[in-house]
Amino acid sequence: MSERLRAVDLARAAGISTQQVRNYVETGILPPVERTDSGYRVFTTAHAEALTAARELATGHGWPTTGAIMRAVHDEDLEAALAVLDESHAELHRERTELAAVLAALDTLLAVGVAPGERGSLRIGEVADAVGVQPPVLRLWEARGLLRPMREKSTGYRLYSAAEARMAQVVALLRRGNHPFATIEAVLAELRTTGSPERVRLALAARERELHHRSLSRLRGSAALYAYLRRLL
Repeated sequence: MSERLRAVDLARAAGISTQQVRNYVETGILPPVERTDSGYRVFTTAHAEALTAARELATGHGWPTTGAIMRAVHDEDLEAALAVLDESHAELHRERTELAAVLAALDTLLAVGVAPGERGSLRIGEVADAVGVQPPVLRLWEARGLLRPMREKSTGYRLYSAAEARMAQVVALLRRGNHPFATIEAVLAELRTTGSPERVRLALAARERELHHRSLSRLRGSAALYAYLRRLL
């Protein structure tokens, strides 16, 4: 038989407030609670285990994903819960794949070099599609001095050489990794002047370490969910 607990017991064990415990019940992160004849909530060890699983999940997957998973579990919709979990893990796979692809583009850039006098051949829409951003973003990066497209004399349209389009790929990667513009500016400046990859590789290595840490955190969260599901099932 499950041990009866008070909200304050759960809150104290988790280092949160009793109001947060009540909020978790109301939002479905914790299973429903019974009430005594006098109206007091009755918590059990099942709620403590759900809280442990939820907090581990949130560390790796974030609270929005955790909420969706735990609500589906408590609605007895295991398929929906696993679908959300799988999508969260797939997100990291997509990021790793993207990182590998841009690393390859960077290697190509360093091998080819940047030829300032090279004639442009790609318009802004084509480059935007290639790097996965909207054209106004490329214009913003240009305004900040990160990109240097040429202009078509007859129309004034922006034209990007193959080398400059690769520069846009490097900017896009570093921005997705939340690197500040000042860091990106320093990376591109060194690439343009010396072709040295050290600063770029340091930034990419930091993102690889962050992805590794997130993978382990999500794995721990998934393991905690599995332990909770075993208890329920």
